[in-house]
Amino acid sequence: MSDILIFLIGFIAQVLFMSRMIVQWIQSEKAGRPLSPTLFWEMSILGALFFLLYAILRKDFAILLGQIIVYFIYLRNLHFKKVWTKLHLLIRLIFILLPFALAGYLFSSSPGNWHDLIRDSMIPDWLILWGSLGQVVFTLRFVVQWLESEKRNQSVLSNAFWGISLVGSIMILSYAFLRKDPVLLIGQLTGSILYTRNLILAHRHKSKLMFHADKPFSQHGL
Repeated sequence: MSDILIFLIGFIAQVLFMSRMIVQWIQSEKAGRPLSPTLFWEMSILGALFFLLYAILRKDFAILLGQIIVYFIYLRNLHFKKVWTKLHLLIRLIFILLPFALAGYLFSSSPGNWHDLIRDSMIPDWLILWGSLGQVVFTLRFVVQWLESEKRNQSVLSNAFWGISLVGSIMILSYAFLRKDPVLLIGQLTGSILYTRNLILAHRHKSKLMFHADKPFSQHGL
């Protein structure tokens, strides 16, 4: 497969990921605080599927590692949003079985299998390690998000999510620059801006709540 087609698949994934962030950002700006829209998670799943394919074709273990971990967290958030159970059973089975089909391919003897991804001679071992570490940090945000959502029994995007997102994004940006990967560069540059904006919105919302909480006491004191 040509590099142009491979990068096209990667850019489709990034467009979906960037679109989900734009949707989340617009709705959060209107609400004045970070929100967790249903469309965010629907776009996340579609983007993950394209990015998994891109990782295999690009032979990039770091990308593959991150997407495999977060895929089922995306599905869990759709469950919190009361969307998952509304999907046709066949569609749900397809979404569940796709990662397992991918795993079967990776452990087969086909080109681009697990061994090729890890031992690709075009990527130095230290760069694979750094990229994987960045993906682990970046992926940790969704683990934190999942645990917080389970605790509240609803889909939430907390300050911890946005803070970890920003740190992981910076790490992946450096990896993308060294890897000369335009797909990762464009995606993470856009993402880092929106992660920062959500942290600002969260801080403003918290300050506003504290102000309104203190205001009655101040008036009482007068």
